[in-house]
Amino acid sequence: MKLNKYWIWLTMVFGAGSTNIWEVMAFYDSPVSAYEDLTSGSSIFRLTDKQKKAVTSTPLSKAEAVLGVCERLGVSVINIYDEEYPAKLRDLFDPPCVLYYRGSIASLSGNRTAVAVGARKASDYSLGVCSRVCTELSEKGTVIISGFAVGTDITAHMAAAGHGRPTVCVLGCGVDHDYPKENFRYRDRIIQSGGGFLSEYPPGTEPKGYNFPKRNRILAALGDVTMVFEASSKSGSLITAGLAAEYGRDVLCLPPADIYAERYSGNVGLLRDGAIPLLSSDDVIDCFSSLDLIESEHRPLSVPDAPEDDIPDKPEIPEEKEETPSAEPPAAEDIPEVQQAPADLTDEDISQTQREIYNILKKGAMRIDDIALHLATDAEAVMTDLTEMELTGIITQLPGKFYKIR
Repeated sequence: MKLNKYWIWLTMVFGAGSTNIWEVMAFYDSPVSAYEDLTSGSSIFRLTDKQKKAVTSTPLSKAEAVLGVCERLGVSVINIYDEEYPAKLRDLFDPPCVLYYRGSIASLSGNRTAVAVGARKASDYSLGVCSRVCTELSEKGTVIISGFAVGTDITAHMAAAGHGRPTVCVLGCGVDHDYPKENFRYRDRIIQSGGGFLSEYPPGTEPKGYNFPKRNRILAALGDVTMVFEASSKSGSLITAGLAAEYGRDVLCLPPADIYAERYSGNVGLLRDGAIPLLSSDDVIDCFSSLDLIESEHRPLSVPDAPEDDIPDKPEIPEEKEETPSAEPPAAEDIPEVQQAPADLTDEDISQTQREIYNILKKGAMRIDDIALHLATDAEAVMTDLTEMELTGIITQLPGKFYKIR
């Protein structure tokens, strides 16, 4: 608990979910030493001008005020060193250093978990299968995890909570926000069933569009498997499925009711790419059985709250990969002319990082490694942003893993 204010301070300076936090923590033994050095005026970590301004304009009292708001609202706060912190998230390249929750997230430890994703305006066919599969899984002790959106998400949550089983809702906003409005009436039922609402964003954070791709990495990591019930070719569910596959999780996909319908085009693509056909809850149980044979990576990791004089080591940060020579760029005719950002592209639709990527690609098609080099980060850190921009039609991918503006 005593470390929470320092972790929160780091998220206020660098941004919740920012990889910059872990770049900074590679230089320090604890968030306390990071805070003390960064505010000293002569830190060992080289800050950008923007970061220096954020440090000087963010007193620790602001982080303490966030904790005060959480206490008044009944919001629990845990950090990555706490025992209650979900062990599966510690394996992420960029794990959330602070989590806020309402209700209970105890069900995430010691139980098999399945993430359910799909369309907000899903077909009766998809919702019917989702309800049945999630009900059967929850009755067998599986914890259902989803994003609390209308349509597929709430159907999955209530398949569990409606039968008194715990389910966890991972949000792209503060847990105090009644978002979406249509689902507010289900909140008490979910909490009463032993479930909870989880977010890396502090109370008061509104549901901005660019928060959700970052949220999806938490969804994908928390599940032992990910189930896709309905997805178009531009569905955000494909981001979660892609991340789950990157994390080594099994991805199951419902065979479409109509292979030619755009609303199922994402399903068709996933199945073509090797997703496991989801024909019944037994397919998920079979995945769990396979995991049980090689179980080692999902054992709960107990990390007690650190005393002030004994701060535990920070989570291991993967070493930077050696740069590989870039392939030859596409032919000149494949590179679009310099474009201006669409007039209707607002901060609701695109994050600051995505806007920086857009400005970089205005110079022409570029590989992911070169984009990351321009941003002074690594390829893994920008993959989610590139995928989101591709799905929303802002950019497109060329052969050789080059990206260009549409």
